[in-house]
Amino acid sequence: VDTKLSMKLLIDTKTGKVLFVEAEKNCADFLLHILSLPVSIVIRLLNKEGMIGSLPNQYNSKKYDKLKKMNYIVSEGVKGVVAAKSGFVKETVTYMVMDDLVVKPMSTISSITLLNKFKVKDVGLLQEKVVYFGMKEALKMLKAFFELKTVLTNVFISDAKRRRKEQSETEYKT
Repeated sequence: VDTKLSMKLLIDTKTGKVLFVEAEKNCADFLLHILSLPVSIVIRLLNKEGMIGSLPNQYNSKKYDKLKKMNYIVSEGVKGVVAAKSGFVKETVTYMVMDDLVVKPMSTISSITLLNKFKVKDVGLLQEKVVYFGMKEALKMLKAFFELKTVLTNVFISDAKRRRKEQSETEYKT
């Protein structure tokens, strides 16, 4: 069963971009965890998704053949242990995740500052959207992280537009 996490996107409907996301601890921890994975693990995960670029070529090249294969090791003392207070971020804070996956503590002032930075003149054009994501979307985010600066827009807005377009084309043909 694919466990789903949720986060709240703030979308500028004029530009069609995610300005930032409001995320709780579990979501912020998960994003920071996947971004801290060793490159070899990332490449193995993304190879199934058809990752574009030279990273897999570098990883698979002959000049790395002589290097020992490194394994990701977890100490026997911590295997299977999940502590409620563990993770990358604090529990009582809400986090702001930028479109490029930068994670920061959220505050009213930082939100207003960002709206000014993005030159938002009409807050009526902003849309709030809750999205749920699991491993499939996490892999898409990881892949987009290596290719784009607009990770969240690409995964949650562009994909949704593409699906709607494909659905309307299918309906048109039938």
